Amino acid sequence: MTVGSDHRSTSRTPSVSCVFVCHDGAGRVLLARRGAGARDEPGTWDTGAGALEFGETFEAAVTREVGEEYATQPLDITVLGVRNVLRDQPPSHWVAVVFAVRVDPSTVTIGEPHKFDQLGWFTVDSLPEPLHSQLPPTLELFATGPADRRA
Repeated sequence: MTVGSDHRSTSRTPSVSCVFVCHDGAGRVLLARRGAGARDEPGTWDTGAGALEFGETFEAAVTREVGEEYATQPLDITVLGVRNVLRDQPPSHWVAVVFAVRVDPSTVTIGEPHKFDQLGWFTVDSLPEPLHSQLPPTLELFATGPADRRA
């Protein structure tokens, strides 16, 4: 998940992002295909994410980002874990706080068509290709996360 603005490529300070795996509570996860306007890895499937803004709680950041990216509101937010993400291309370093977010599938739509060109619901054993480079470790946290949000 790459998030935030392009300042990350020149900044020497890690950024904090909220990465969220939206799910329906019945075993499916929501993935978005990154469009031509995406900051990196266009054409790959990914979960949602966004930078934590100064003074913002994690829950407020996740709620804001879910609203921006998927035009819906979280029904439930659960912290899954934290990842230290270092990448060479594009050069970036961020601390990713990963969440499971239950949403109502009937309310989900593309909220940022300049970043995403398709949404889909998938089971973790039947994912579309190609995947964003940061998706597998995020889904590992989802698979091993709290049992109360899994079907």
